[in-house]
Amino acid sequence: MTSPVEPNPRIQVTVIVPTRDRPQSLARCLEALERQDGPELEVLVVDDGSDRAEEVAAVVARAPRARLLRRRLPGGPAAARNTGAQATGAPVLLFTDDDCEPAPEWAARLTAAVENGAKIAAGVTTSGRPHDRLALASETILEYVQDQARGPASTTTFAATNNLACAAHVLAEVPFDEAYRYGEDRDWCARVREAGYILVVEPGAKLVHRQQLTLRSFLRQQLGYGRGAYRFRTRHESSRRLEPAGFYAGLLRRGFAKGAVPGLLVGVAQLATTVGFVSEALAERGRPGA
Repeated sequence: MTSPVEPNPRIQVTVIVPTRDRPQSLARCLEALERQDGPELEVLVVDDGSDRAEEVAAVVARAPRARLLRRRLPGGPAAARNTGAQATGAPVLLFTDDDCEPAPEWAARLTAAVENGAKIAAGVTTSGRPHDRLALASETILEYVQDQARGPASTTTFAATNNLACAAHVLAEVPFDEAYRYGEDRDWCARVREAGYILVVEPGAKLVHRQQLTLRSFLRQQLGYGRGAYRFRTRHESSRRLEPAGFYAGLLRRGFAKGAVPGLLVGVAQLATTVGFVSEALAERGRPGA
């Protein structure tokens, strides 16, 4: 269940920010969104069942552009984003995460791309913690996957949901799959492409991602990606096969290019992803009707 939110019919652009128990990171994100140039926009923060709900509410109350929508039980980022999209009448939706800080022109760049016919546009993300080896390893993996997804004429087959925009009617037609806790962006990108939409990259839409990871949360993240990868591959016929060995060798090379420790962490991440993949496969077989 969610608390009621009344859409503002004058708003043309809504930024949707899922959050859960990270009020300090959220405050930095909202400060960056308050500095946005360009179109009039609102920021809709979806609190996904925070235990620190009062702190989250206080942060949102200090941001003039922001309003709060609260989910009483956590459903994950896909569910939070769908909840936010359903609570606004804006024709353009922008998505970022509570540990991201968009540059001042971010919203204007993505909005222009969507309004000029792209329908779905992705920005460029850089690490806000380049000296943190765990964050660097995580960002290196995502950077590599996005590089491999690039196509001709600034098109792509994959865009992470922490730096994404789309026309609202696209998400109404193809909502995020709320069964995913990790990897919902990969699934969504595949489904919108199957629906005939093209994803474009807007290089001027920049933000920094300030992940704060411990070894435990890093491994949990990678296990989750593995579980999401299994779900993705069993639901998309065209993606049943794993990437060739060269893909993984290239990923390791990219990691070691950042240093010995980041390279080792990228290798550890791939092992954790494999464990998550196998764990989800075993769990799927154990479910009734499998």
